[in-house]
Amino acid sequence: MLELKNVSKTFNPGTVNEKKALDKLSLNLNEGDFVTIIGANGAGKSTLFNAICGTFYTDEGQIILDGEDITLQPDYIRAKKIGHLFQDPMSGTAPGMTIEENMALAGSKGGWLSHVSKKEKELFREKLRPLNMGLEDRMHQPVGLLSGGQRQALTLVMATINPPKLLLLDEHTAALDPGTAEKVLNLTKSIIAEHHLTCMMITHNMQSALELGNRTFMMNSGHIIFDTANEERSKLTVNDLLERFKEGVGKQLDNDRMLLS
Repeated sequence: MLELKNVSKTFNPGTVNEKKALDKLSLNLNEGDFVTIIGANGAGKSTLFNAICGTFYTDEGQIILDGEDITLQPDYIRAKKIGHLFQDPMSGTAPGMTIEENMALAGSKGGWLSHVSKKEKELFREKLRPLNMGLEDRMHQPVGLLSGGQRQALTLVMATINPPKLLLLDEHTAALDPGTAEKVLNLTKSIIAEHHLTCMMITHNMQSALELGNRTFMMNSGHIIFDTANEERSKLTVNDLLERFKEGVGKQLDNDRMLLS
């Protein structure tokens, strides 16, 4: 369903700030896979997502989505097939536009925002009701007035209003308080299951990485150093992940954010 072949990306090549963010990385995802991705800061996790989304072109390698080579496709074309949520709740929505206008824009997949029909308005309300945040009764309120949790939940609904071929979640609950994060995460699991989405989710919480989805990647220095799924993964503990990191990298994981999650 998603295949990356020897994908590499170096930022600031030939300078003192040169950084090889992805190093001949290859992976294969099957349709319906829900993959959690862990790794310390600088491991290449967000760079991987940006490469898939077309935020930049890779230096080498090939990206194939649902049988189509998208390696050289611009990001606005890929956006019609790929949903992407960020850590910052302020990203992904237009704050000066209303909830209804934001949803209409998402429903058009980047097309022109035209008149919203009565049928579309009711569809938007139906999508918002399961959030239990009362947003369906605030359709004409600017999104900029919503809380971070409300905006992130809205962004998730917008990203899946037309179910994408691939959903990318870049620590999309990390900036939320624990209660709101749990609510958004439960909504995430529900939407993924409802639409049978193929999903990749970056997280710093190693326990969540083992509990969510059906597969887990561990990244370091632009490589996938560990890939586990299904029954094998179900037997692993956080201590097992730490040991696998040590085996793959040759040193102990020293990322406080991951160790304390």
